[in-house]
Amino acid sequence: LQWVKKNISAFGGDPNNVTIAGESAGAIMVGALVGSPLAKGLFHRAIAQSGGWMGLTMARMNTSAQAQENGAKAMAALGVKTIAELRSKPLAELTGLGGAGLVVDRHVIPEDLSLTFMNGKQNAVDVLTGSNKDEANFGVCGQAAGLAGRGGGPGGMTIDAFRTNAQRRFGDATGDYIKLYGVTSDAEAPAAAHAACGDEINWNMRQWAAAQAKAGKKAYTYFFTRIPTLNGKPSPQGATHTAEISYAFNNPKGQANQTWDDVDTMLAATMSSYWVNFITKGDPNGSGLPNWPRYRDINSKVMVLGNSVQAEAAPPVDKLKFYAAAYQRLLRLGAN
Repeated sequence: LQWVKKNISAFGGDPNNVTIAGESAGAIMVGALVGSPLAKGLFHRAIAQSGGWMGLTMARMNTSAQAQENGAKAMAALGVKTIAELRSKPLAELTGLGGAGLVVDRHVIPEDLSLTFMNGKQNAVDVLTGSNKDEANFGVCGQAAGLAGRGGGPGGMTIDAFRTNAQRRFGDATGDYIKLYGVTSDAEAPAAAHAACGDEINWNMRQWAAAQAKAGKKAYTYFFTRIPTLNGKPSPQGATHTAEISYAFNNPKGQANQTWDDVDTMLAATMSSYWVNFITKGDPNGSGLPNWPRYRDINSKVMVLGNSVQAEAAPPVDKLKFYAAAYQRLLRLGAN
């Protein structure tokens, strides 16, 4: 970004009109840049698709010391003592160790981003954020994959595991959480876990937009519901994680084995126009496009991008309010 600021004019670009964008982990990196003081003034807008930095577990980002400790544990697990030995290991062994998140190094990221945004210290940039209706069907959530428990239904999720996971995360509000998702048996637990995962991502992206709106910036939020046609049939994963990308780029070949009909063509033309308008002028609206209202809080309308395109109060508001209340409780604990 520093290089772009210094050099992009030589390529016909405008250093005072820079937008960063990312999806999934890329969206989390966008959030880190919005929260980093080192990035101040280096970009002016941000697009984040299906990936937020806020955690309802309030699992704090690792410090540099914790990151080094985790690295030492990983090396010990592989039986190596040097970086050279580590690099000699097969890729499968390295990726099998799991992933790593953002690190609070007190330089690029001075503190947990949740606290940065809570206190309004993030970079004041306009944002376009959103999520998809069936995010969890892509396998992006540990809870939905049954990592909280074993046995019972598909994915290893049981009602006991669902309840235990909820108790760990929501404490006294666990009963309300169970009622929200109507889980009464092992058979219902996997679907409920998938739904909860998607709802949390939805809440995350809307919470982020609200934070920017509170800081006096423009924010726009979408909810993608179009089910792609794969191999001649509606995708069994629904409007899952990553499904919106080919539409945002207006790229009919963006997803393998996908075919487009007139609705897909319309949706892609509309979405890509919104994205380009936001990138160029900070507002997705334009001639011939359905009006996209600014997002301000959890009661605001979002742009539903599906078989039709219209602004509405996308569900599930009751669940989003539950997550918002839980997050505020965790923030108060984190601030102390």
